[in-house]
This record gives sequence, structure tokens and C-alpha cells, in this order.
Amino acid sequence: MRSSSLLMLLAAPVLSLAAEPAKRAGRPAIAAKPSMPATTAARATPARPAMVVKPAAIDVCYNYGCVAEGKVSFSGRQLSEPRRLLGMAGDSVRERSVLAQVIGRMYAWAAEQTPVGNDKAGNFADGGIHGQMDCIDHSITTTRFLRLLEQRGWLRFHRVLDPVRRSTFIFEHFSAAIEDLGDGVSVIRTDDEKRTWVVDSWYVDNGKPAWVAPLEKWERDHGLGL
Repeated sequence: MRSSSLLMLLAAPVLSLAAEPAKRAGRPAIAAKPSMPATTAARATPARPAMVVKPAAIDVCYNYGCVAEGKVSFSGRQLSEPRRLLGMAGDSVRERSVLAQVIGRMYAWAAEQTPVGNDKAGNFADGGIHGQMDCIDHSITTTRFLRLLEQRGWLRFHRVLDPVRRSTFIFEHFSAAIEDLGDGVSVIRTDDEKRTWVVDSWYVDNGKPAWVAPLEKWERDHGLGL
């Protein structure tokens, strides 16, 4: 026997070892697939694109009684801040706390495009300056801000109401308002507990967090010192 033939016979059992288990199982041997390169695997599962927040425009009231209005444009980058903060609120208590901050931020942004940056808390400190805001200006504008947040789906534990009013002697005062939904799902309630809260930006200087309080507490506060 030639040496080359002998080498082939000796190699044959080695070549058949990989196929032997498959033969015993009664199925043909399957060749192993080459592993996928890391770069190819990364391309196969592309990263999810970041959420793009659309810009928005809101009319802001000022100079008392909403006799003047200015259009304010909020960029997507600006609005990504309230979206992120409200998204972190895990219940209605936390959402109200964040809302106070968010409304202040929105007024600060509005002050970059309109004269409302001159507005002071209440009425007496305004001094008749251009851009001053009374409770009518605030209740309308804050409600518009809140409805924007609501329409974007960023309020999970409240719904926006029409502005509320209180009367003290000869004075009337208006404020934006929201209703606590509790679990963020059901609007219909079986209990008698009051769930209306005011979001009153009239009580603070421009850009400061709004005063968020239960309606009944707000109704007892005459606000005459402002």
C-alpha cells in the first residue's frame, strides 16, 4: 500500500467524528454557521430615535383685561423640559409640584418675546408699566399653557378646567384651575371630596413658580395685599 493511501485511511476516522453524533440521532450533520461580526450585529438592530418634541405658539395676554396679546413661540427644545419633568411625576401630588415650576418657566420664556417680564406679583407693584398683568391676563394665559401641556398628553393625573372666580366684597379674582384625577384615568368620582386646584400665577413675579392650592383655600384668600 502506498503511503498516501495509508494516510487517507488514518485520517478517515478523524474526519467522521463530527458527523457521528448526528448519525446516531438519525439526522444529517449540520454545518455550524459563522458568527456575525459585531459591526453587522449593531447594524441589524438600529438604535431607537429620540422623541422629537414639536414647537408650539401661544397668545399671551397683558396690560390688564387682555387688552393686548403677544404671540409666544416655544421651541421643541424648550418644551422638552416640561415633558421630561412631568414624565417623572409618579402621582398627582408630584405633578402639581412640577406644574408650578413649569408654568413659571413658560412665563420666563414668554418674557423673552413679550413685555410680560415687567409683571410683578399682584397688581399694586406693577406701577402701570407696559406688560403688566392682572388676574384676567394670568387666568387666560395660564389656562392656555395648561391646555398645551394637556393636549400633548403630558398631564397624567389632572385635567384642565375653565378658569374659576371668587368674589370678596367688591373685588373679583380669577385663576386657572385643574382637577385631580387621582389615578390619572377616571374622571367620574363616587366620593364628595373636592379635587379642584387653582394654578394662580398672579401671586408671583414673572418667571416664579405659580401658587397651586386647593380651591377652598384659594376662595378664603382675599389677596388684597397684592
